[in-house]
Order: sequence, then structure tokens, then C-alpha cells
Amino acid sequence: MTVTDHEVTRYFMTIPEACQLIVQAAASAAHASIYTLDMGEPIPIRVLAEQMIRLAGKQLGKDIAIVYTGLRPGEKLHETLFHADELYRPTSHSKILEARARDASAEIIARALTLLQAAVDAYDIEELSRILRATIPEFLPSDKVEESGATIVQFPAREARRTR
Repeated sequence: MTVTDHEVTRYFMTIPEACQLIVQAAASAAHASIYTLDMGEPIPIRVLAEQMIRLAGKQLGKDIAIVYTGLRPGEKLHETLFHADELYRPTSHSKILEARARDASAEIIARALTLLQAAVDAYDIEELSRILRATIPEFLPSDKVEESGATIVQFPAREARRTR
């Protein structure tokens, strides 16, 4: 059995519970509110893997081994339900929390969007990364740009552009 990391944790809840809470949040939603479900304490994936091996009637290490493969690029060790700068408060339902997004200047966002559009038009990945880092402090660019099936095509009198 493969697990990414010995310390990785994730939140879990049953599908019926999640559906019920989503319907409840939608029914009581205020305009432009952001809700998060209180999913209790995160569970170490290692513990879940060990329990699944035992529930299958097997012995850990004898019948089935756990192989740790390491976190994949962009994968977090621990999930977060809210950004550190967001405030949240309880709602009328004990398992539904409302987030208040951090303040952002409309002028700064509008300027960043203009700069981002220019960088996209020029296909300037370094400038895109610079603008995103300046606008979103927690942005961590990938070390590698993946084409993900896209091809580079030369347009007349223009720089190369990405097309699908």
C-alpha cells in the first residue's frame, strides 16, 4: 500500500453528512458568504492505511507493507480549512463556519489584472510569476512550466502563443 508521507493528515466526513451540511449552508446562505464545514480533527493517512490493512484481515508488514513515496509537487502535508489571514465565525449550525475574506484593494486587484493580461498576451511566464508573487504573498510558483498538451504556434507578426 502506498502513502505519500508518514505525517500527512486529511479531513474526512461521510457523504451523507457532507451533503446534508452543504444543503443546510445553501439554505441559510447570505449573499457573498463563504462557508466551510467543520470536519472535526484531521486523520493521519498512515493510521487510516494501518486500519484498512487490519480490517482486510491482513497483518501490517507481514502480508501488506506501507510504502512511503513522498509528497507530490504542490501537495500539502496538512490541509487547512481557512487561510491564515481569514477570520471565521460560527453560524446557526454548529458544523458550518462562515469565513470573512481578508480585505483587498479594488485598485490593486484591477492594476494586477491589467498587468497579468499584458503578461499573458506576451506569454511572459517570468512576469506572470513576478506579478502573482507581488499580489498574492503566499503564491509559490512551480519550478517547472508544464505544457499539459498545449502546443506553441507562431502567429504572423506576433510572438509565439499558446493554443489548444
